[in-house]
Amino acid sequence: QVHLVESGGGLVQAGGSLRLSCVVSGRTGSEYNMGWFRQTPGKEREFLAIINLSGGNTYYTRSVKGRFTISRNNAKKTLYLQIDSLKPEDTAVYYCATSYRWSDDPENYDNWGQGTQVTVSS
Repeated sequence: QVHLVESGGGLVQAGGSLRLSCVVSGRTGSEYNMGWFRQTPGKEREFLAIINLSGGNTYYTRSVKGRFTISRNNAKKTLYLQIDSLKPEDTAVYYCATSYRWSDDPENYDNWGQGTQVTVSS
């Protein structure tokens, strides 16, 4: 079983930056593609970015490309999401997840963290 724990969220002013972390524990931490999603109340979970097993390939949804950076450190079994130039509309719960597929569909992700709240004030 794989266990994911996100951290790094908080309250930040618009224009600021945050780095979210997702620590992977359990059977393994480096055999999966990993992705970041976010969700606000009443809305579906939104795909943000995915990174492959080695960390050499990434893909972003268009709306965050250039402001969000996904990375991973397999030795530390940790996934990161650097968020720059934060906007109030980035306010959401942010989740990390693992997948054997290269996908932006949350249905293709197998293990999820509990989420970390990011709140951006204007």
